[in-house]
Parts: sequence; C-alpha cells; structure tokens
Amino acid sequence: MTTLTNEQDLRLRLLNTLLTTPHRKLEEIRPVHADMVASDPRFYVRLAAWYFDHGDVRDHKEMFAVTLILSDFPGHRDVGLAMLRQLPPYQVVRVLDFIHGRKTTRKIVERVKRPRKGRKVPTAAPVVVEPKPGILGRIAKYLTGAEAAVEVAPDAGAKGEAASVAPVPVEPAPEVKLVTESFGLFRNPPRSLRTEIVRYLREREADAEWFDGSVLTARKAIKRLYALNHVKPGERAQRILFDGDPPRDSRLFALRLLAKAATPADQAQAIIDNAIPYRVAASVVKQMTPTVLLALIERMSPQELINNVASLTKRGAMENPDLKALIEQKLEQAKTAGRVSAFKAGRAIESAGALVSEDVKARLEAVVDTQVKGKGRINRPTALLIDKSGSMALAIELGKRIGAMLSAVCSADLFVYAFDTLAYPIERGGDDVASWERALVGITAGGGTSCGVSIEAMRLKNQYVEQIILVTDEGENQGPLFVPTLQKYRDSVKADPNVCVVRVPNSTTGIETQCRNAGIMVDVFEFGGDNYALPNLVPLLSKPSKLELLMEILDYPLPQRKTA
Repeated sequence: MTTLTNEQDLRLRLLNTLLTTPHRKLEEIRPVHADMVASDPRFYVRLAAWYFDHGDVRDHKEMFAVTLILSDFPGHRDVGLAMLRQLPPYQVVRVLDFIHGRKTTRKIVERVKRPRKGRKVPTAAPVVVEPKPGILGRIAKYLTGAEAAVEVAPDAGAKGEAASVAPVPVEPAPEVKLVTESFGLFRNPPRSLRTEIVRYLREREADAEWFDGSVLTARKAIKRLYALNHVKPGERAQRILFDGDPPRDSRLFALRLLAKAATPADQAQAIIDNAIPYRVAASVVKQMTPTVLLALIERMSPQELINNVASLTKRGAMENPDLKALIEQKLEQAKTAGRVSAFKAGRAIESAGALVSEDVKARLEAVVDTQVKGKGRINRPTALLIDKSGSMALAIELGKRIGAMLSAVCSADLFVYAFDTLAYPIERGGDDVASWERALVGITAGGGTSCGVSIEAMRLKNQYVEQIILVTDEGENQGPLFVPTLQKYRDSVKADPNVCVVRVPNSTTGIETQCRNAGIMVDVFEFGGDNYALPNLVPLLSKPSKLELLMEILDYPLPQRKTA
C-alpha cells in the first residue's frame, strides 16, 4: 500500500511540476523527469506525448525530448526523436546543447563603490612641476655648456622651489571578471540523435521556402546544428549560411533588396512578396511608415501579432485607424486560432505595460479567456478559498486571477470565500480580473489563519462541492483546523472533495502533510509569481478525478518517428 501511494505521489508530483515555468532553467526540472522515467517508464512516455499536444511550457517539452532520447527503455528513444522533429530549430539546439553540454564565458564589470561622504578618498601623489629656465639661463647654458642658475617663473614659488599641483582624487577603476557558466549534462549525444538532426536539416533543405523561412528566424541555431554535428550543408544552404551569397530566388536575397528599397511602396511589396517576418524586417527597415506596417501586419499570424503588439504600438500603429482596425481583426481571429498560447498572450499583456491602451489590453485579455476555455470545462461544483490573514496580500491578488479564470471555465456552482479567523462569503465575479477587483473590495490582509473556517461555513450552509482550491501559505495557527473540519464536512454533506493547494512563495507544507497523513487526496501548485502560468491548472481541474486524467494519459497515442 505504501509503495502504491509513493508511485502515485511521484506521478502527481510530476503533473504538478508541469504547472511551473522554469524559464529556460532545464536543470531545475531535470531531477523530477529523471526520477519519473526510472520509476514508471510506461507512464512517462505517454505523459510526454500528451503534454506535447496539450502543454504550453516549452522547457518541459524540451526536457521530455532530452529524457526520452537518453532513456534505455525500449521505444523511448524513437518517441523522443519523433518529438524532436516537431520542434523549431532554436529548441532543437537547446535539446542538443543540454545533452552535449555547453560553456559560455561572459564579462562582468564590477564597479567599485565610491567612499561615503566624510571618508578619505584615495588621491594620486602630488605632481611636481619643474620650473622652466628663463631666456637668460638658456643663453648662458648655450654659451658655457653648463647648467646656469634657473630663472624661476613668477608662479613657481617665492624661493625658486618646484611648483606642485594639488592632489587629484582617483576614481576607482572598475573590475572586469570573466565568468564561465556551464549548461547541460556534458554527455556524448547518441548517434541516433545526430541521424535525426541530419534528417531534420535535409528535410528543410528539400523545401527551399521552408529552409529560407527557418533561416530568417533562427539563423544562428541552424548554423550551430550543422557545425556541432559536422553535417555538410547542401549547395543552397552553404551559400546562404556560410558563404554570404544567397541565391537570387531566396528570401535572404530579398531581405537585401528590402534594405536597399528606396520608397515605402517598394519596401511593402518586398515584404508581401517574400513573407519577411516582422522582427527581421524591423532590423533592416529604418523608418516604419504606415504602408510598411500594413504589409507586415497583413502577413502576421495571430500569435506573431500578439508577441509584437507592444512594438507595433510604440511604432505608432494604434494611431492609424486602418492599422488599428487590422490589429483588432487579427486579435479577434486569435481567440479561436489553434496555435495561439494563452500563456504567451498573457505575457504580451505584462510586457506591453503602459504602452498599449486599455482597449487593446481588454482585447488581449479576451484572447486569454477564450484560449483558457479551450483547455477544458470544469463541470464539478468547486470552492475557491482565499487566505486573507496577515501578510497574505499576494494570496488575495492571486485569488482574483484564479477567480476570473474559474468563472470563465466553470459551468457548475462556484463558491468563493476569503478567510482569516472568519469566513467572508464573496459574490462570484465575472470572467475578468476587474470584476473580481470589485467582488473583493474591502478584503485586506490581516488577522490570524484558520484554514478550516470556510469549510465549516460551507457545512453549515450545506454547500456541496467536489473540489476545493485553497490559496494560502499553509500556516494555519487557529481553529477550526483544515483537516478535522474537512472530515466533518465530508460526513455531514456526503461529499468527498479533492483538494488543490495553490501555495504562495515562502510557504510551509502543513496542510499538504496533514492531508496526506489523513488519506485525503491533495495536489499542490507552487505559485512562483508567474500569473500567466495559471491557465495550466485548467486541464487538472477539469477532470472528474486525477485517476481519470491519469487514465487519459495512459491511453494517449505515441508519435511515430519519420523515416529518412
């Protein structure tokens, strides 16, 4: 029984890890992936296939590929290589670099702090200036060949001593250090990985349009794939990547023409004819006129537009009625586009900041909401409990965002409480953060912590739920306590709700430990401050039980490796 529980805990721990966003720090998630593939290789490979189609975090996709490629379990390597084939060039390079290992050396300039006022400042030694001899002294020296008495300049001192200049404070010289950083496992890549990368490159070489598009967006990555694997490029690839002589029919040659185009009309035509991406065009076009911006926005995908909305705003696109209308049209398309990430749309809102208007922010948030809804629907009665005790201001802000997200996807009852030692019922807001700001007005952090007081309130009101989302630091210090009250609730209401703890930074593990000791199913989502990782919760909350989610993963089809 203990072994079964440990195995289930490891699976759920990996599922919870998939909710995090390590931001290119693959070494942080490597241990959990390695433990899982060693303990349950059959489940791990299915989970990898499921996540490649349903997950948003690129770091986890890369780590699934790395782990499967290095696995000795039958069939794992072929699945990992099939996944690798689906990745864009920059991610293929990251997978290869993590396995092969890579060291980078960079300079760090450390400026020496100036001494505070009142402290002695290092000064240079006084500069002694020897006085020049006068005209009579120079004539005497010329006639006699000997040193004559020196005629002292009037400002050289009363008695002919050398003049001195006042000491000058010395500015501390900055220290330059070379720091070497290591990335990866430093293992020999399997020969099958090199074979797959060769196929990956040859597949793109065979399609000139595909190859040119890949080089436009990931030139350095593709060059590294050739160089690191000692792959001889084809004639066209050689000219484009290494000789600097792209063929006249290539998009790289068209990029040169774009840089030389004299009029906005010529620039726009070059962009349309050759599908030049916005980021690339922005590096060669000196002045973004409305004509050029129109051509760039026309050929943008919805995701590309979302990624660059702040830059477009900065270049004045929102001040032109035609351009603004086109951007709004693209954002409307993004709501239902298959390759738009809710995570990236949320990031765009964050990075745009004050650059974009409230209207554009509202449209981006509508894209996020629609994409979140596409991740699943919550059909079970749910309770959202928000800790408002002392120093829990972050939990309140987080509760607003989770509430807005749940309102968008929850078709069943949603009961919301904020609590310290008293449970405050909150009226369910809409599917936007602003409505939850209004719903939680007057709720401020303060008081003790009783995580069970909201459960007791639901028991007294006979409010039936099948899952509880608890936003807290788990530091309960007053009764009623969470676990005993939950057991009392289960007996009274005849419900057996799952518990999901959304743990804020600097938390304890008190609630989680007590739940596990009492045999209560509990999931923990470690919130690291990244609000736009929250949509990853939806697939886990939308299933009737974790067992059903695990069964769906175990039945998921595996990708097949392509032939040469």
